[in-house]
Amino acid sequence: MRRIAMLIAAAAVPLAALIPQAATAAVGADKPTCASIPVAAPAGATIESVKAEHHAGGTVTFPPTPFSAPAPITDVPPYCEITVTLTHVGANDRVKVAVALPETGWTGRLQAVGGSAYTAGDFGAPLVQAVKDGYSGVTTDAGVPLTFLDTSWALTADGTVDKPLVTNFATRSVHEAALIGKEVTRKFYDRAVSYAYWNGCSTGGRQGYAEAQNHPGDFDGILANAPAVQWAQFAVATLWPQIVMNQERDFPSACVFNAFRQAAIKACDPHDGVTNGIVDRPDRCGYDPRTLVGKKVVCDGEEITVTAANAKVMRKIWAGPTDERGRRLWAGLPKGADPGWLAGTKADENGELSAPGFPVAVGWVQTFLKKQPGFDTSTITYSEFAELFRQSVKEYDDVIGTSDPDLSEFRRSGGKLLTYVGTDDQLIPPGGTLSYRQRVEREMGGAKRVDDFYRLFLAPGVEHCGGGSGPAPKDPLGALVDWVERGKAPATLAATATDASGRTLTRDLCPYPQVSRYRGHGDPSVAASYRCAHR
Repeated sequence: MRRIAMLIAAAAVPLAALIPQAATAAVGADKPTCASIPVAAPAGATIESVKAEHHAGGTVTFPPTPFSAPAPITDVPPYCEITVTLTHVGANDRVKVAVALPETGWTGRLQAVGGSAYTAGDFGAPLVQAVKDGYSGVTTDAGVPLTFLDTSWALTADGTVDKPLVTNFATRSVHEAALIGKEVTRKFYDRAVSYAYWNGCSTGGRQGYAEAQNHPGDFDGILANAPAVQWAQFAVATLWPQIVMNQERDFPSACVFNAFRQAAIKACDPHDGVTNGIVDRPDRCGYDPRTLVGKKVVCDGEEITVTAANAKVMRKIWAGPTDERGRRLWAGLPKGADPGWLAGTKADENGELSAPGFPVAVGWVQTFLKKQPGFDTSTITYSEFAELFRQSVKEYDDVIGTSDPDLSEFRRSGGKLLTYVGTDDQLIPPGGTLSYRQRVEREMGGAKRVDDFYRLFLAPGVEHCGGGSGPAPKDPLGALVDWVERGKAPATLAATATDASGRTLTRDLCPYPQVSRYRGHGDPSVAASYRCAHR
């Protein structure tokens, strides 16, 4: 690996920091032995334990998560999982780093996998998939629970923010996992990692950008999709739909929201030259929800008339949060995206609707800003929202904001950053990533120079980290590997989807700021019928 000297220097510690284990991983000509090894503690940390566990491989199954039920992974080679537990001086934390090492078929590559919502890593399917694909896999819990929406770890007993744990979650633990993953891999195989990759989406995407900004020597290639970059803004901005409904005292039902969504899709779908149920550029969709006022929609068998108040709520949600003077603070929900997550409503026993708020945003405001786990976010006024937005940026942008557009060190290190974002992302509106990319271009000499090391692709109709009505990239990690190892920068990303009839749809996603346009002839379900064009 071309940056090994830099990484060894960063990881160097006194010999006293090494904890001897019962045996090192014996490396033979055929297969290394699964056993504990001595691991160097990263600066400021102490290693508490190193444990090795052999896994037989074959078909590996996983328990369901709150958001999905991972499919079983077949034909997994036997692998060794080495878990390193460490703590930081004065932090009273306990961080686990897991390194999964295939006993056969290792390609010389390392792949680190990221987390989701308020978790820092994933010890399940992504780690096993990395093993199957010939990588040594690494992930970390950052010393916080693996429970997605739990933010209780961020407050100490006296009600103050636990800064060491927040630092772990924000930046420190991913960097340390990279160092530990490389060292364990080298000792297990008696050979250094040839190339190191990051693979993450959502929080995992944010972590990838944090690595490029703060530790540019850790990874040769970073795949960071639907990234929660500019977290200090995003985490408050996604509470905006709840604020709007409560302040306007109007709570459109799910079917009314869906009627607005479908009307926007119908109005803006043809802009890319073909009608296929997809808004390719929601930010350029001029549909006005007031055109639906007075129209009737059927909700659970009951006919409801869309009101002007409903349209006002939808307009504000799409437009995005504003301050007390009406100045735009952040991007809103994209037109064409499912409003249910950010603008969901629920009925009480009397049938009265209320807006519970997006859980990630609710947890951020309650725990990190108000420092009151039981705080009722439904009471927040427009002016209070604007103040919370400013507070979040002031207190946390330098901690977890992941908003630094200066990627010059990452570029100089030879790293490559690849990202795709769904235009129908219903959890992290894509406007934040587009804004960040534009800031990088201004900082670093324009789109052409930035494309040399950082490429962003929009996926029309794709939702958060995949799904939706549009084709999603089928092998973005493979495209990143080609870029890093063969110098083949991706001109497009091959994408696929399956429609309601079971037909396969293909599309070549275009690098930002280009957009996909129908050629005017050919099968609209086939990639060859489209071209990339500047808008």
